[in-house]
Amino acid sequence: MNAHEIDYQIFGEEMQFVEIELDPQETVVAEAGSFMMMDDGIQMETIFGDGSQQQGGLFGKVLNAGKRWVTGEGLFMTTFTNTNYGKKKVSFASPYPGKIIPLDLRSLNGRFICQKDAFLCAAKGVSVGIEFNRKIGTGLFGGEGFIMQKLEGDGLAFIHAGGTLHKRDLQPGEVLKVDTGCIVGFTSGVDYDIQFVGGIKNTIFGGEGLFFATLRGPGTVYVQSLPFSRLADRIIAHAPSTGGKGKEEGSLLGGLGRLLDGDN
Repeated sequence: MNAHEIDYQIFGEEMQFVEIELDPQETVVAEAGSFMMMDDGIQMETIFGDGSQQQGGLFGKVLNAGKRWVTGEGLFMTTFTNTNYGKKKVSFASPYPGKIIPLDLRSLNGRFICQKDAFLCAAKGVSVGIEFNRKIGTGLFGGEGFIMQKLEGDGLAFIHAGGTLHKRDLQPGEVLKVDTGCIVGFTSGVDYDIQFVGGIKNTIFGGEGLFFATLRGPGTVYVQSLPFSRLADRIIAHAPSTGGKGKEEGSLLGGLGRLLDGDN
């Protein structure tokens, strides 16, 4: 086994965090911004790439980091190593309401494809790369789901899903059509492409986007009810406009609401 063997426990219901237990010299690697807390005796270090043994030396590290940079991901990741005696714990928090999903890559044929912002942390030795779908339809119109993240290795990895999580096991040839942003991830046996919604009324008035993803089995698919992009759009739509007034600026209901809130 190349990846470090780590133990874990997930806490919480809607705003979860995962607590990783590290033996001496064990390491976990995480995306910047996911760290929550750690015991004394754990050393934090920023590294180039993901620190996995699958990157093939300096050139592999540069190539992998370059792909991450092109797709908007950071060039660096953070490792947390237990440099002390005895077991130590470090915790990582989910970025918004949802569920943390533990993945044992050994039971998934060593590979899992997920949304590029879904990855939370993993045992050192798990390779965190970028998966480009080579199909022309996906390349031109994929939107959120075009550039996926690829987790490879034989260790534990943790990803995050927004809102309610749904797991679907697809039989050979079975097809599931999903909004591209609602895909959390899927196993390596699933075939993935983008399909045009079609129909002039759907295109102009549908409000659901012009394309959706088609996932063909066999394999396992994880779907989320609240993609971060959808959450962000709702927040922006209801955010106060310039001048400090809300979306209902000038309306009777807006004035009544501010009055009841004590703003007037």
